Amino acid sequence: MSGTLVLRNRQRVRAVDTRLLRRITLYLLRAEFGAEDFEVCLHLVAAPEMARLNWDFLQHEGSTDIITFDQNEGATGRLAGELFICLDEAVKQAREFRTTWPAELARYVIHGLLHLRGFDDLEPAAKRVMKREENRLLRLAGREFPLAQLQKA
Repeated sequence: MSGTLVLRNRQRVRAVDTRLLRRITLYLLRAEFGAEDFEVCLHLVAAPEMARLNWDFLQHEGSTDIITFDQNEGATGRLAGELFICLDEAVKQAREFRTTWPAELARYVIHGLLHLRGFDDLEPAAKRVMKREENRLLRLAGREFPLAQLQKA
């Protein structure tokens, strides 16, 4: 059993403290998800790349906040997948929801990890359950780490 986390920052929308993002993600994986066996790759991208991914894989027009590719292949106790996170969307939705883009970024990481854990947000009841867990984990991460410092000076 081993844990691998790869973080690729392929955007120039905002300067992100990727070392802190890595620490937050590892904390979530290990402390909150209890994952010992994981292989997760986070890709930070801008809107044009996200729009291409959204069309190529989901046939949806335009950009979106996060796309999760689950690669668990039915393995129990293992988390494997890729999270594509759009910083343009984090900035836009932070304004809309009156929060900060670093908090939105942390929320997207949590959202993607929840998908890898088997949570779904297609049906209203399941979406409510997932949102409650997302909010709970965001509060915990915010207590453990200075989320605002994800914005690199």
